[in-house]
Amino acid sequence: MPAGNFAATCVFRPAVSPPTAALYSFVAALALYDALDSVAPGADLAIKWPNDVLLAGGKVAGILLESVSSGASVSHLAVGIGVNLAAAPPVTALEPGALRPVSVLGETAQVIAPLDFLPPLACAFARHAKLFERDGFAPIRAAWLARAARIGQRVTARTGTETREGIFETIDETGALILNTGGARQPIAAADIFF
Repeated sequence: MPAGNFAATCVFRPAVSPPTAALYSFVAALALYDALDSVAPGADLAIKWPNDVLLAGGKVAGILLESVSSGASVSHLAVGIGVNLAAAPPVTALEPGALRPVSVLGETAQVIAPLDFLPPLACAFARHAKLFERDGFAPIRAAWLARAARIGQRVTARTGTETREGIFETIDETGALILNTGGARQPIAAADIFF
């Protein structure tokens, strides 16, 4: 990772089912969006389903969840977050059709040290996680939809075996993307989304 960028992992014990643990990706995306908004006020931010944060239409950050299960519940959840604060990876490292990588410095001229980014991110994550744990996914879903990129627009969803195109209508109560393909509304639980 280039010097000046941010990478961190939060490990905790949610003691929830694997489908519920997966919804923490939306919690993390909201926290990341809010933290970026606090350090770069007025920046053009959006969230690409399910959890990539965009700045000026380019990918500025990503989130990865990994879990360890014990019986029917997740005993440990690791939420990894990387943010291009100072530099973005080269475009040549991306697959065709992927969003261009951007950095906070390159798009906003804001210089943010990685350790200065951690407190607003940690506070935002704690706030959204508490809301999720207290009130369930509904308020997280509503907040996520208010920040979502490309709702009502045509997107391409690629899985390992197929490609589907349609209008991104919403996300459902499980976090699945609802794609209107003209004849049907299809829930998509996992895919790479291309604009």
